[in-house]
Formats: sequence, C-alpha cells, structure tokens
Amino acid sequence: MLSKLSVVVTSVLITLAAAIPTTIPVTPPTSDQCCDSVIDSSSTAVGVVLSALGIDLGDITVPVGLNCSPITILGNNCGGITTRCDAPEIEWGGLIAINCIPITL
Repeated sequence: MLSKLSVVVTSVLITLAAAIPTTIPVTPPTSDQCCDSVIDSSSTAVGVVLSALGIDLGDITVPVGLNCSPITILGNNCGGITTRCDAPEIEWGGLIAINCIPITL
C-alpha cells in the first residue's frame, strides 16, 4: 500500500513540475532586412503606421525599418538600407520591422 501511495505522489509531483510555466529570458531572433528607410519610432510618420497596425510600443523608442524585405542570400543587392532587425512574432507584410540597426554585409 505504501509503495502505491509513493508512486501516486511521485507521479503527481512530476506532473505538477511539468505543468508549472517557467520564464526564461530569451533574446529575440534577428534577421537581415533591406529597408527603404529607418526612422525613429517617436516620429509622427512611424506612429501613424504603428497605430494602423495596432502596435503600441509605449514609451520605448527604437529604430523602425519601413518597407522591409528579408535578405536571404549574402550579397543580395539591397537598393535601400541593409539592417539587422528583431524578427517579429507577427509578420506585417514587409511594411515595418522593429529595432533595425544598419549593418554592412
């Protein structure tokens, strides 16, 4: 009887441990983008685009890439500004990319 109880208690503890969510800080993945322009998020023009997409950055000021497309091949002929941006959890159809830092490939 005692061994059955210990098996049940152990099983419950293992199940609870697996069910408890853990928060591990993760750096967002980045992606190389070719953007027409990179503008500060505090700009009125960017504010209009962010509002239209339902994005609220709050008081955070970051460089936002406008009209961006991913660079998938090294040496891609980017006619705009080559940047490294945080990969969005939601794709916005290439309209914007967040936290874009200009780079040289």
